Amino acid sequence: MNSSDQSDRLKLELPDGDGKLLLHSCCAPCSGEVMEAIQASGIEFSIFFYNPNIHPLKEYEIRKEENIRFAEQMNIPFIDADYDTDNWFARAKGMEMEPERGIRCTMCFDMRFERTALYAYENGFSTITSCLGISRWKNMDQINDCGHRSASKYEGIKYWDYNWRKKGGSARMIEISKRENFYQQEYCGCVYSLRDTNRARVERGHSPIRLGEKYYK
Repeated sequence: MNSSDQSDRLKLELPDGDGKLLLHSCCAPCSGEVMEAIQASGIEFSIFFYNPNIHPLKEYEIRKEENIRFAEQMNIPFIDADYDTDNWFARAKGMEMEPERGIRCTMCFDMRFERTALYAYENGFSTITSCLGISRWKNMDQINDCGHRSASKYEGIKYWDYNWRKKGGSARMIEISKRENFYQQEYCGCVYSLRDTNRARVERGHSPIRLGEKYYK
C-alpha cells in the first residue's frame, strides 16, 4: 500500500467501536480494497466465502482461489463455506427471467447474508459486512436492506453498512486488482447473469464470455 492510499482512507471503526468483524466476500477484486482498508484500521476480521450463486463450478473455483490467495498474502483467516447450489436453484425457482437488481438478486443477497450472520452468531463475531456494495453495478440500498434484515435475526449481530465506494474506494479497487493481477470476471456470477450478459454481448457483436481467461493488467 502506498502513502497516497493511506492518506485517502478514513480511519474505520465498527458500529459499536469494538468486536470482531466477519466480511462476506464474493471475489478478490471486490474485496481487495475493503480488506486493505479494514486491516489498515486495525480491525480484527475474517473472510467468509459463501457464494452458491456462482456458476459454473469452474468459475466458482477460480474466484474462490483468487480470494484465498490474497487472504493468505495478507494473513487474514479465510472461511470456506458450502457450495450448496441445489439450495440456491430451489430458491431461485420462478425468478429465472427476473432482471439484474430485481427480486432474484434480493433472494440471493438474503441467502448469503443469512448464512454469514448465522456463522457470526455461532462463532463470536459481533458484526458482519460485505464487499458487494463496492461495485457500481450493484444497488447499495438493496444490499444494505438485505444485510440489516439478515443480521436482525440473530441477537447481538449487527450489519455494518459502510459505503466502501467513498473516498476513492472504487478507484482503489481497480488499482489493487491490477496490482495483484486478479482474475477479472465479466458477469455477476449466476447462470442467469451469465445468460443475459452473453446475450447482450452477442447483440453488440461481441463473442461470448470465455471463462478463466481474463485478468487485470
